[in-house]
Amino acid sequence: MAESYHRIEQAYPGRFVLGVGAGHPEHIEVYRKPYDALVEYLDELDRYAVPTSRRVVAALGDGVLRLAARRGAGAHPYLITPEHTAHAREVMGNTVFLAPEHKVVLCADVEQARAIGRKTVELYLDLSNYVNNWKRLGFTDADVAKPGSDQLLDAVVAHGTADQIAKRLSQHLEAGADHVAIQVLGDWDQLLPTLTELAGALGLAKRA
Repeated sequence: MAESYHRIEQAYPGRFVLGVGAGHPEHIEVYRKPYDALVEYLDELDRYAVPTSRRVVAALGDGVLRLAARRGAGAHPYLITPEHTAHAREVMGNTVFLAPEHKVVLCADVEQARAIGRKTVELYLDLSNYVNNWKRLGFTDADVAKPGSDQLLDAVVAHGTADQIAKRLSQHLEAGADHVAIQVLGDWDQLLPTLTELAGALGLAKRA
């Protein structure tokens, strides 16, 4: 991984940020405490001179959020809410990078949008790190039972018009995020049209 980082950095200076995560207990044969595994991995990246300023850590809980602040440029929390972003900023402080992810479905039909979102979110209901994080955010056992409640879907998948989605994404920025990573759900042919409409609603459209 370190060799790949240096190869990409040499080819495209300043354009690559390395993301590091512990993975999921359900997907590994021998369980190790995620925090310990991350510390060991970051130690190896140090040994091979991958700069702290050029790596971010996938973090949900407080311990890993603090680790991300100490040993990386910041954190990239996945499948979370603006409330988590506010908490993460409080835990990490104001001097590090915070880039939460939020899923979007550009669709005004609520039931159709939820159906699209549920196809993706349901996959994560079997993963304990996400389920435990949602419970810390106040969701109930009923919310995180398959296929996931409407309340959970609406919290982690922004849907509706471009303006409605932009309002939801902006809540992360208001909560302390530096950047919001957008994952567009649905068919591939919806990707560019969705991003184009969101760019306009967010004031990011290309100027002539």
